Amino acid sequence: MRQSECQILTKFVIESYVGPGVPMNVSLTPELEQLVAEKVKTGRYTSASEVIREALRLLEEQDHLRQQHLAEVRQKIDRGLAQLEAGKGIPGDKVRSKLRRGAAR
Repeated sequence: MRQSECQILTKFVIESYVGPGVPMNVSLTPELEQLVAEKVKTGRYTSASEVIREALRLLEEQDHLRQQHLAEVRQKIDRGLAQLEAGKGIPGDKVRSKLRRGAAR
């Protein structure tokens, strides 16, 4: 990537589309601009746009995984609450004792 192209990245990083024909301008910090330029320089990506698209794809994947994890945690909480309502809970003093023994190991 030529130096002038890197300078352009600061002001206009990527043209993508929010909707049909609506361009989006994205500005990067100098550090992120350098990271994008380095990624292109490796040859793995052919343009800054390609780097940004991959980054957004990974962000979407990470958000999906976070949502999955959150759903699993909510299920566990619901299961625990149902067990408590059914009288299958463990008294607090026993829980604290068990936690202390585990922490002492």
